Amino acid sequence: MDLSVIVLLCLCGFLRGQETTDPISLDDCCKDGKERGQESQDCTSLPLISESTTCRIAQEQCCTAVLEDNICTSGINMAKDQGSCDALLSSSTCETKTAKTCCECCLLGRAAQERGLSCDLTLAVWYQCGLVSRACCVDRSPNSDGKPAPELPPSQGDAQNTEDQCKAAGCSQSCFNGSCACLEGYKLKVDGKTCEDMNECLLGSHQCRGGERCINTLGSYRCQRVISCGTGYELTDNNKCKDIDECETGTHNCAAELQCQNTAGSFRCRPRVQCGMGFIQDALGSCIDINECLSVTGPCPSGHMCFNTVGSYTCQRHSVSCGRGYHLNADGSRCVDIDECAGPDNSCDGHGCINLVGSYRCECRVGFIFNSISRSCEDINECRNYPGRLCAHKCENILGSYKCSCTTGFKLAADGRNCDDLNECESSPCSQECANVYGSYQCYCRRGYQLSDVDGVTCEDIDECALPTGGHICSYRCHNTPGSFHCTCPTTGYTLATNGRSCQDIDECVTGTHSCSESESCFNIQGGNKCLNFDCPANYRRSGDTRCERLPCNQTSECLALPVRITYYHLTFPTKIPIPTNIFRMGPSNSALGDDIEVAIVDGNQGGYFGAKRVENGGVLVVQKPIALPQDFEISLEMKLRRFGHLSVYHFKIRLFVTPDELSHISE
Repeated sequence: MDLSVIVLLCLCGFLRGQETTDPISLDDCCKDGKERGQESQDCTSLPLISESTTCRIAQEQCCTAVLEDNICTSGINMAKDQGSCDALLSSSTCETKTAKTCCECCLLGRAAQERGLSCDLTLAVWYQCGLVSRACCVDRSPNSDGKPAPELPPSQGDAQNTEDQCKAAGCSQSCFNGSCACLEGYKLKVDGKTCEDMNECLLGSHQCRGGERCINTLGSYRCQRVISCGTGYELTDNNKCKDIDECETGTHNCAAELQCQNTAGSFRCRPRVQCGMGFIQDALGSCIDINECLSVTGPCPSGHMCFNTVGSYTCQRHSVSCGRGYHLNADGSRCVDIDECAGPDNSCDGHGCINLVGSYRCECRVGFIFNSISRSCEDINECRNYPGRLCAHKCENILGSYKCSCTTGFKLAADGRNCDDLNECESSPCSQECANVYGSYQCYCRRGYQLSDVDGVTCEDIDECALPTGGHICSYRCHNTPGSFHCTCPTTGYTLATNGRSCQDIDECVTGTHSCSESESCFNIQGGNKCLNFDCPANYRRSGDTRCERLPCNQTSECLALPVRITYYHLTFPTKIPIPTNIFRMGPSNSALGDDIEVAIVDGNQGGYFGAKRVENGGVLVVQKPIALPQDFEISLEMKLRRFGHLSVYHFKIRLFVTPDELSHISE
């Protein structure tokens, strides 16, 4: 389009200033882009004619300008032919939008002409729309063919001044009366000096007919057929379809021994050599001998035999000779039929025989068929001729008939063809349970047994205790029995639970089975019990089952330094408990603002398994190291409480009994 051409020419001027070393000019690059746009109607993948970036830009922009001119021309033609642009409203592609814009701008120009308005559109439309509108308006104006009025030649008196003015004007093409003018097919640019190509396709001033497409060229245009000529034809310069002579151009595929003959839209391959009498020519041009003796009438007279020769034939009188199944009569004048069934030797080998003129035929028994080539009765293989139709399972051919049989697990039915399922369980093949299935049987075992992998019929006892999950069947000991198992617990301290697998600890302190004296207290642990007692030290009195209170002091420093209270606690837990774990908590019965508490282990932590930690409103005893073996501990904890400036000390005597984590660790 005109606007894109103006932008491209400006770009060319700039790029020429940037790249002066490229041997290919930008005009050549632009020309190549225009030609490829006119030929392929596609600018997306142009082959580059130069490695220069500016050349590539010139190619693409000039190609795009050609495509846009063609698209715009199609929109103008629609406005002129149909007077409407409705057909372009169904799509939103860039091509459709461009064609719709040119179509509607052309309708604006036509509307201005019909109303008698000026063709120079005063609306605030873009430059390209103004050009299209003016072109369509001028095209329909009376006494106007869309071409600019020719310039008048200068007068004789002003010739010298006109020539001087033209030299000063610097016109690119021609000059009249001191003003620049352009040749036909060009128009003057805005600068009044330079001429640019007039796009007749865009302006609608071309003379292309229906079925042709207008393609703009420099200074002119050309009309190209929209529909191609088809195979075997080419488009000439005058836009006509001309037959291609493949024989002359050498584009045929005839073999060396064949000659090319041109036809309308195609060609034919003809043999170079013509065959003589007695021969016929094939498609490859080879000469093949004709067998005249095979003709319907025959070339030889009656009583003669025909013999074919290369390119001809010969006739010979034949003597009396009888063929197979005939013999000469007694006087030797003619051939008579031989009765093959009348002889002592039966040709049909025990089957029925029927004589025919010149031959014979055997009437075969059931299960046989007559072979006309070997002329004998042959056994029919019914199993092969009727597969799957005679027997349910297996078919075996026998002479003159067939025999059916069944696969393993079946027996032949009474009709001799079908097969019934055989109940193998009737013969008791399994050591315990048997289930008949179609065509076979399956052995099963009762609970606690499993089928042998060796023979598949014998049931073997399952050693539940030896299974990978046997360690989880019983919590202590597992004892296998035929078809089952039973669990046991340690002889002392445990009893078997109602589920028959788990071992429950016996609380000897509750059942009264302990051996503690009256002065001792019973403390139950996992798998046993402990008999415990304690005595309060000097200066203390017993105030409960597990507590000793300090006697009133005489306000001496030694007495006041003694613990106010000594409390005994008994704890038990298994080995391998999570580390760390809080097992005991200590603290005052009530708290007061400003309390200061200190906790510490003062005795019994020789192995370093335990630790004391201060927490809010008290302290805790923590297992800080794994205890792998069962053992007993006696830990002495001390808590110091400073309240309102007064110090009080409390002792906690903790007896810890660590029991085994699993019953398997208990020895009987």
